[in-house]
Amino acid sequence: MVEIGSLPAMLVAFLATVLLGFLIGLELHSYRREAGPDLGFGTTRTITLLAVLGFSTWLLDASHVVYVAGLLMTMLLFTIYYRERAHAGNLSLLPILVALLAYLLGPIAQTQPIWFLVLYVVIMIVMLGEQPGIRRLSDAFPGDEAGTLAKFLILLGVVLPLLPARKVGAPFGNLTYHGAWLAVVAVSGISYCSYLLQRFFLPKRGLLMTAALGGAYSSTAVTIVLARRAREQLGISTQACAAIVLATAVMYLRLLVIVAALGGLDVAMRVAIPFVPAALASAAVAFWIDRRGHSPNAAASLNTPRNPLELPTAFLFALLLLGFVALSEFALERFGATGLDALALLAGFGDVDAFMIALLGGKFALTLSALTKAIVLATGSNNLLKAILVVSLGRRRALLSGIIWLGTLFALSAAYALWE
Repeated sequence: MVEIGSLPAMLVAFLATVLLGFLIGLELHSYRREAGPDLGFGTTRTITLLAVLGFSTWLLDASHVVYVAGLLMTMLLFTIYYRERAHAGNLSLLPILVALLAYLLGPIAQTQPIWFLVLYVVIMIVMLGEQPGIRRLSDAFPGDEAGTLAKFLILLGVVLPLLPARKVGAPFGNLTYHGAWLAVVAVSGISYCSYLLQRFFLPKRGLLMTAALGGAYSSTAVTIVLARRAREQLGISTQACAAIVLATAVMYLRLLVIVAALGGLDVAMRVAIPFVPAALASAAVAFWIDRRGHSPNAAASLNTPRNPLELPTAFLFALLLLGFVALSEFALERFGATGLDALALLAGFGDVDAFMIALLGGKFALTLSALTKAIVLATGSNNLLKAILVVSLGRRRALLSGIIWLGTLFALSAAYALWE
């Protein structure tokens, strides 16, 4: 029940019910004024008295039979009212739904914390007050995006809770089923946020903005796309080069976020020592390259971003994660730290995210230095892969500065690993 200072809880709950019911009535009245008189009933007094009725009937009988009877009677009256309105051609259920929700205010005020009561009312007021914006969003919302959201909810709300917290077993170290899928959800969530920003919030984006958002998903994929574009469209070669380097800068930040989420603050602070300077330097190089050959028409060559939440891709990532855990376990047992370093170099030509999460989720007996070294080597070899891709797919002299920078990042990563 709602409590404020020394005031009786019942009094506070009753006053909150009356006040919030009155606010809902005001908003519905305003909504009716804009929608037209044909919307039906819904004066401020009607909604307020319904809220009081719900509060009183809930309070009078501990078994709440009176409350349920009042609810059924109210629904019966609304049914008769709606049938009469429907015969006149008005099929709107909104006033009836708002009235029934107002009737529930009393029980909520008496049984739930105040934050839930306020949130309950705020949602109703927003739904009524933001009608034009909601309608524009509904009209503009593509049908396939509901499926995209459903896929993410399956990953997060269906698969994740079903997986147990027990260990997968040999040869997967201390990795748990729940921990493995949590990593999949984390990476998918970052990719999904990047996708939403690209598609809805920054539709008129240029190459640099596309690369920055794409780097939050896969800098390697961005490199492949832009290298091919640079070869096909000579006019955007310099800006594509800058975009590739900027995607690499964002890659470091994305990996740092994943490390902080899954590995803890100590690991994140250690990894930040090489990652933050590399990200800042890459961003500076990207903007320097872009200033040398900016192409204002580059944005016209971009496609709508592809949905990253394909379920087969998520399951493939989970399999890669398990594979890297098993390989890491084998490399450590058979060859020690040297074997792990070699595997890190190979991982950069595969999936850096999966390898890094395997190290963090597998909870191997690694020192902080050895863990950082392996992560840095994997990102370094990934930059080498991107340099090779730019050379083989781009084949433009304007891409040379990007190739040199990616090669430099690989050399710096190797040097840092040797020093570490």
